[in-house]
Amino acid sequence: MRFLSVILICAASAAAQTASNPVVNTSKTFYGMVKNDVLRTAEKIPDDLYSFQPTPEVRTIGQLIGHIADGQYEFCSPVTGKPVSKDIEKNVKGKTALVAALKDAFAYCDSVYANLTDADAVSTVSMFGQKMAKIGVLDFNTAHTNEHYGNLVTYMRLKGIVPPSSEPAKK
Repeated sequence: MRFLSVILICAASAAAQTASNPVVNTSKTFYGMVKNDVLRTAEKIPDDLYSFQPTPEVRTIGQLIGHIADGQYEFCSPVTGKPVSKDIEKNVKGKTALVAALKDAFAYCDSVYANLTDADAVSTVSMFGQKMAKIGVLDFNTAHTNEHYGNLVTYMRLKGIVPPSSEPAKK
């Protein structure tokens, strides 16, 4: 119920924004929600747990953070027409460096959203061998980030950490 309430409030907030670019602004609102949860997660998890891996077949927490950072470039750069690849998951180690890389990656996507209008959002780009609307590529990024936030939530729960999205609201 709490999740539904948050979604409805965010949707109403997005709709209440200025009349210009309501499609982009709505997409940006949902992206902002998961961005906030992932950043708070990356900062909340202790450094010594960044190497935690529940089973050998899955990523460590640090690898997940790096993968999410890489995803920001993978999904947001096609919208600009200038591909960017950082290989953060493979090359960046340790909480401090990974949190910094994650912040930079989200800042990159923020700049893409800031420069996108509704008129341009429906133009197409190539992604995974098919033509997709730019806004669809950005929404795919939000879905991908949410998917991996779900992995992080499970990891946190296994270690007795309350995920940011489950913390009590501050009064």
